[in-house]
Amino acid sequence: MRFYGHFYGLLLISLLLTGCESSYNWGWHILDPSLKSGRANLLFLLEGYGYTLSLSFLGMFFSLIIGLVLVVLDMTKIKILQYFTAVYIALFRAIPLLVLILWVYYGLPVVSNINLTPFVASVLALALADAAFEAEVFRSGIQSIPQGQIDAADALGLRFMQKFRLIILPQAIRIILPTLVNQFVYMLKMSSLASFIGMTDLTRLATELVVTAYRPLEIYTFLVLEYLVLILVATWFARWFERKLHHQTTRNDKA
Repeated sequence: MRFYGHFYGLLLISLLLTGCESSYNWGWHILDPSLKSGRANLLFLLEGYGYTLSLSFLGMFFSLIIGLVLVVLDMTKIKILQYFTAVYIALFRAIPLLVLILWVYYGLPVVSNINLTPFVASVLALALADAAFEAEVFRSGIQSIPQGQIDAADALGLRFMQKFRLIILPQAIRIILPTLVNQFVYMLKMSSLASFIGMTDLTRLATELVVTAYRPLEIYTFLVLEYLVLILVATWFARWFERKLHHQTTRNDKA
């Protein structure tokens, strides 16, 4: 019900924008699905969903892997690895994401002699930046696990990776799942910065259409609606998955 409430609220806002009295002459005909040109423009704008979702999913996937590796390195209690983890987190949390995307795309090929496509550079920059936050999320989840369970695993003679894989990680994921949902929503929004290096995502396609149609207010308003719908759907699905996982865990505990 909350999702539908957001959706109808979004629809009301769009109606108010188009219906309020103003000296501006709205030109929604450029996105009118009843017109051939309007349908073509709509299809052009909607093509960006594929790249936006791909960037977000891959960026989130690799950031989770890197963040998990950083936490494991920190848990080894080896000073040099802990120092590396601390430096990584401090460094990538301090660099603005747009600056990192620009440097990875334009600077990394110079220092490494490897040419990166806008897509690969965007995924890499998103993953490196978000991994610093994911590492802290994993750390908070692990610290929330009762020490008695870890001591019991030590008493059973489990090795570090066995203890981490069988006891620590499953419980930590259930604890931090709401935070991971928020991070994915953040990733969806931040993926729009990839348009600065030519990534044909939602934002880039909207900008290209503005150049040819000369209707920035209408097109960018539609872009806002695109992201709002995307975020609402992603949030609803993530909450549904969270509830399903919670119910499954409850049934397993009762069994």
